[in-house]
Amino acid sequence: MGYAAVKGGLDAILAAEDLVARMRVDDASPWVGEEQLIGRLRLAVDRVQGEGGLASAELAARAIRQAEGDLIEASLLVRSYRSTLPRLGYTVPTPTSEMEAVRRIVPAFREPPGRQLLGRTLDYTERLVDFRDEAAARAALGEPPEIPADSGRGGASAEHALTPGGASAEHALTPGGASAEHALTQPRLAELLAARGLLADRRVDGDPEPVDITRDPVTVPAPRSARLAVMARGETGALVNLWYQGVMGDRRGAEDITLGEVRVGKLPVTVRHPRTGGAVRVGSVQVTEVEAMSNLNRPDENTAVFDIGYGLVLGHNERKAIAMAVLDIAMHRDRARTGLEQNVIATCDGTDASGFLEHLKLPHYVTFGSQLERKEAMRR
Repeated sequence: MGYAAVKGGLDAILAAEDLVARMRVDDASPWVGEEQLIGRLRLAVDRVQGEGGLASAELAARAIRQAEGDLIEASLLVRSYRSTLPRLGYTVPTPTSEMEAVRRIVPAFREPPGRQLLGRTLDYTERLVDFRDEAAARAALGEPPEIPADSGRGGASAEHALTPGGASAEHALTPGGASAEHALTQPRLAELLAARGLLADRRVDGDPEPVDITRDPVTVPAPRSARLAVMARGETGALVNLWYQGVMGDRRGAEDITLGEVRVGKLPVTVRHPRTGGAVRVGSVQVTEVEAMSNLNRPDENTAVFDIGYGLVLGHNERKAIAMAVLDIAMHRDRARTGLEQNVIATCDGTDASGFLEHLKLPHYVTFGSQLERKEAMRR
């Protein structure tokens, strides 16, 4: 009888897996290709790249299709695949001032050094559902835009580790299909403030190696590199929620913030030549970078300067990068007064959180049966 129950349960699990695969394939609608997801659902693809920790648009699109649009499940698939890849080497640290920006806004200055580039954004439009079909949408634009033959966007992994999953430079496109000649290298607002003596100096002695969170566990208190790496792979909604708790709750440090810069563009990927030792650019990866200026105003702070929080994420994901930058400076200002750092490190990972939640759907009848017996014994 025990064997029959196990066999019946196994048969049900296999049948459920088959049902998912069969309904995904047998649906009456046309098969969705990777190029369609990359071109039409680019922000979802970028989010999966960031939360999955691997810059491969094709892999992220394939994972989204397999997960039936569940972005956290798709991120888990990408992470699982990434864990099977050998680590071939490390990139040379690249100053983000070398980014070829296709979008750059500076909310802190009316006329900042360099150019404001609105780029591809819905920030200034009404949030209304567009009921036009493709033909009507194209007609409203006049001549239809030319569609590039290759819409893939590849690059190196999130932790700067080169893997076979990375695409070459010719497959790296900027947001909206903008080419390199339309991208501009822009000056940095933080450098302007530092030159005027208005920016806090948070440099540390020496040049410690960044913590590799894929190989070393992160414990509190954590180095800044570990906190940033955790948030870079964190779930977008979790980071936004943690930031919002700081604004609406008792916690100080998440307010008094002005965004210095928001940038989207291509960041060069550079490695050391194995023979010459020189730096060689092997491609580029699309990133979103945010610098958040914090108005230091507490008695234990240097109120004559600003401090800066930093966010850098794979792909075009401004919401996540902003939350990351604000939480970075909030954790620094918090100085372990509250559990903010613990909350960020322990709860912002969407894969961990979802796995813990979804395990509740698995059989728990032994545990519940034991609880039920204790309740009945207490009542007797």
